[in-house]
Amino acid sequence: MGRSFIICDKEEGYAQALAAFFLRKKELALQIQVCSSPEQAAAIQEEQEADILIIHDAWPMEERRKVRAENRFVLTESGNADLEDGETALYRYQSGEALLAEMMQICGGEFRTAGELFLRQKNGHARVIGVFSPVHRLGKTAYALKLGKELGASSTVLYLNMELYGGLGGHFPEEGSTLADALYYSRMEGKELGWMLATMVSHMGPLDYLLPARVSEDVKSVPAEDWRHLLDQIISEGMYETLILDLDEGIRGLYDLLRMCTEIHMPVEGDALAAAKVLQFEEELHILGYEDVRSKIRKMEGSR
Repeated sequence: MGRSFIICDKEEGYAQALAAFFLRKKELALQIQVCSSPEQAAAIQEEQEADILIIHDAWPMEERRKVRAENRFVLTESGNADLEDGETALYRYQSGEALLAEMMQICGGEFRTAGELFLRQKNGHARVIGVFSPVHRLGKTAYALKLGKELGASSTVLYLNMELYGGLGGHFPEEGSTLADALYYSRMEGKELGWMLATMVSHMGPLDYLLPARVSEDVKSVPAEDWRHLLDQIISEGMYETLILDLDEGIRGLYDLLRMCTEIHMPVEGDALAAAKVLQFEEELHILGYEDVRSKIRKMEGSR
């Protein structure tokens, strides 16, 4: 069951928009209710006490006290508010992403850990689908995104583009958090990647994703163990039932990353040159002792 979350604001449209933003974050386990007065919020609590309250500072302290909650955030239009112990001010006119990041930063320190408060229960298991082909220009990324959206309709899916040139401005917008940002936080000791990831992911319909790295060297220079550590962290957080890895032969430790996959989808074409490239790749797997990787490959005809 998700955490009980009440948003109380005199402008009900603002509260509903904020609730819609949080609900789009499928990795967050929240039961959100919207109201336009402390009296309504107090009535909601007769059935279930709130874990989290966001309330507008338009109501004075004595009115806000009517609503009980373990973690209390007060929306302020000026950045300043008359607060009592246990209340934290949030600037009302910042973006939803910035507001969520600030809340989770606070909940990760002063209050309970962000993992307990916000994120879905960890299970430490995930289906990991690698999408890779030694043949280029087959629509590999388009295939991976289409697959992610199909799976995302019934489960939580995270897509990671691990190509040297992922195509910002093509399949993806130019602004947003990238895979390089996730690697940065993954390397930080004492930080929970899960709650940072929740503030970083973008959405493509039902699919969550991180933008590709902006600079190819940020991908080429990543040691194989850093890739494995990042994926292990994401899987152990249990926020996603499926990971889709859009892989490139230019990354370090490619074969070991393919070994981490539960299945590998390989877009192919029927011409002789493409078949020769696939055969060379499969023979190399055999020579280097990666027969287990070879057995996971599912060739996807006509993927372009």
